[in-house]
Amino acid sequence: MKKTLVIAITFLLVSCGASIQSNFTEQLKPLSMDNKVAFLDLQHPIPENAKKIGEAKFGDSGFSTNCDFNTNLINARKLARSNGANIVKVSKKTTPDLWSSCYRITVEFYYFEGDVTKLAQYQLQIN
Repeated sequence: MKKTLVIAITFLLVSCGASIQSNFTEQLKPLSMDNKVAFLDLQHPIPENAKKIGEAKFGDSGFSTNCDFNTNLINARKLARSNGANIVKVSKKTTPDLWSSCYRITVEFYYFEGDVTKLAQYQLQIN
């Protein structure tokens, strides 16, 4: 009985985070914290000469917490920086609903040689 309880509690604790699946076709030199990363939402166009280097899906593991839109983007920015991408483009977004309290998003990662601060982009909401 105790063993089953320990396994159940461990399962619940491990499965509280949002699931993230990423795939990078190219890994560039990681960006520093000084390098800006642009967030392009569904309506924002990708610059013409940006190079796609990967993608990721942020989902719900069943007991997920901290999986709102901004938190997912912050996690996407960490992935982007570590792989050399300076644009995070949301390509699919599912809002929380009856089945999940999480935002489920698919993002693409791009490297752009221009100034990403000049792109029309989503601004993170600060609470």
